Amino acid sequence: MKEHDFEKLLRINTAGFQYGFPKLAHYHRYEPTPYTGLEQLFENYTLPDNATFVDIGCGKGRVPIYIHYRFHIPVVGIEMDEKFFIEAQQNREAYLEKAQKKHVPITFFRMIAERYIVKKEDNVFFFFNPFSIDIFRKVVANILYSFEYNPRNIHIILYYPAIDYLFYLEQETPFTLRKEVRLEGESNANERICVYTLLF
Repeated sequence: MKEHDFEKLLRINTAGFQYGFPKLAHYHRYEPTPYTGLEQLFENYTLPDNATFVDIGCGKGRVPIYIHYRFHIPVVGIEMDEKFFIEAQQNREAYLEKAQKKHVPITFFRMIAERYIVKKEDNVFFFFNPFSIDIFRKVVANILYSFEYNPRNIHIILYYPAIDYLFYLEQETPFTLRKEVRLEGESNANERICVYTLLF
């Protein structure tokens, strides 16, 4: 299925790229996650039981809405940019109208990622290279802090992972690589998805 077909199916508009520079230096520009990559990921990887999916740097809400449509699980999106946050909320409402439901566990927060307080039910974290390694370290530290007080199986999904993200997880945290999905039709070694787990 092509990108615009998914958008039509979900009744959302998340296409396009961010032009110019983000307001905060450590944050990267918005680029929507390709649906084809998400499809390939879930052909090769299974979410944990009782998953709550958190998209860090969710932009216009594509990934959380897609995840809810496919798996009917609680999803959370964290976005710092006000314009994208508003568009994510609008996409949520359009999706809910299509689903003919008023109360669906899709929640968006407008904040910088390192200020998000990880909930005890949050156990899958998705990153599409949204910010520098400095911010990534802080966010992972928050995840580990939550794990310390509420032990559970936690998954981190890295889409097009930055090398410094991988090095940090493997050398400085208890997370271990569980799955690597090479994306079809891509020649760049970074064009892959890596899933890291911390098991209780």
